[in-house]
Amino acid sequence: MSDVPQGNVSKVLRKGDGFTWAGVPLEPYKPTTETYRGVTRRELIGKRGESPRFHLRYFEVAPGGFTTYERHEHEHVVYVVRGRGVALISDGRHDVGPGDVVYVAPGDPHQFGAPAGSSEPFGFLCVVNAERDRPVPVEGYGVCDICV
Repeated sequence: MSDVPQGNVSKVLRKGDGFTWAGVPLEPYKPTTETYRGVTRRELIGKRGESPRFHLRYFEVAPGGFTTYERHEHEHVVYVVRGRGVALISDGRHDVGPGDVVYVAPGDPHQFGAPAGSSEPFGFLCVVNAERDRPVPVEGYGVCDICV
């Protein structure tokens, strides 16, 4: 029997070594790697029968990696828990680190990256609506600019 209860029941996810949680698998960030590099995710709340109005995910970006530069109509909140990174949002480029919070408003293009040469990955928790529209990649930004 799994240590993680399944379904819509109260639960505690036990942290493992590093930034892992018992019973929560590592997943690819997206199906293809055409618009990002070096990103993984773990769906902490939202994929094992819970019925919240939100999902909680943990993303990790390897040094020199970046998420897709995209926009969508749902808002989300990012809480940095590990490493140093860069957040590109509507008002510009922001260097971020543990304890920083980033709010991404509906429709704002955004991207997260980890500077090349970082000593550790850039990890963050992301809270997002359970029901949400699909992200749309945005053209016109040089993603390598955030990982240099």
